[in-house]
Amino acid sequence: MAIGRIGIYALLLAFAAVYLMPLYVMVMTSLKDIEEIRQGNLLSLPESPTFYAWVKAWGSACTGSECEGLAPFFFNSIRIVVPAVLISTLIGALNGYVLAKWKFRGSELLFGALLFGCFIPFQVILLPMARLLATLGLANTVTGLVLVHVIYGIAFTTLFFRNFYVSVPNELVKAAQLDGANFFQIFRHIFLPISVPIFTVTIIWQFTQIWNDFLFGVVYSGPGTQPITVALNNLVNTSVGGKEYNVDMAAALIAALPTLVVYVLAGKYFVRGLTAGAVKG
Repeated sequence: MAIGRIGIYALLLAFAAVYLMPLYVMVMTSLKDIEEIRQGNLLSLPESPTFYAWVKAWGSACTGSECEGLAPFFFNSIRIVVPAVLISTLIGALNGYVLAKWKFRGSELLFGALLFGCFIPFQVILLPMARLLATLGLANTVTGLVLVHVIYGIAFTTLFFRNFYVSVPNELVKAAQLDGANFFQIFRHIFLPISVPIFTVTIIWQFTQIWNDFLFGVVYSGPGTQPITVALNNLVNTSVGGKEYNVDMAAALIAALPTLVVYVLAGKYFVRGLTAGAVKG
């Protein structure tokens, strides 16, 4: 038994090492100078660690014709992600509450249509969404990108919350109604207090999807409103003089850092939320 357990742990450690190897290479490369990188040993530790690449990637690397680093694009992403996550999560909570406990004629059809929305490829909605943003005067704006992510995220957030709320006993809702509670009072006093796990799951999911999005960002953003994923692509494909792989790696890590931090700090709550009902129903 002990030998078998040791074998399992050894296998898991081997898989983890293989999985984390690209991250290790990225970190080590970002801490080396360009001359050390040209020696060709990707796996070696840096002889003289330096944060030059990180400083340049953040503040002065060229992303096309501008050389302001990733900083302004990082804050653009924050301006997009925060409202989009909050709005889509709140709308999804209300939608899930209605579809789970306040059924009406056509509610199942509506839920099916929302599920269908989860499987529509991004590319299908590019042109219709572009026309909508142009009509609303929101093309190439942060507000327009927020609207796009809210619209596309509602299907997923509704699915999560509806499947979570289905497990809440109907008797609680009926008892609250007998006590005179209305629609919003029931939601506030019964459903919100038990919704911490599913809010955690939904926020992490939406944050990751929106922060890592490239397609919507490159299509619907303009100068001054591009998210960090678009800036990272421009930085990697812009060369002034020799190719600086250390700067590219540092830039990629900066772009990935928020999602890594979220999963490190809240990963266990994400798993708890899933097992508490996020994928049931």
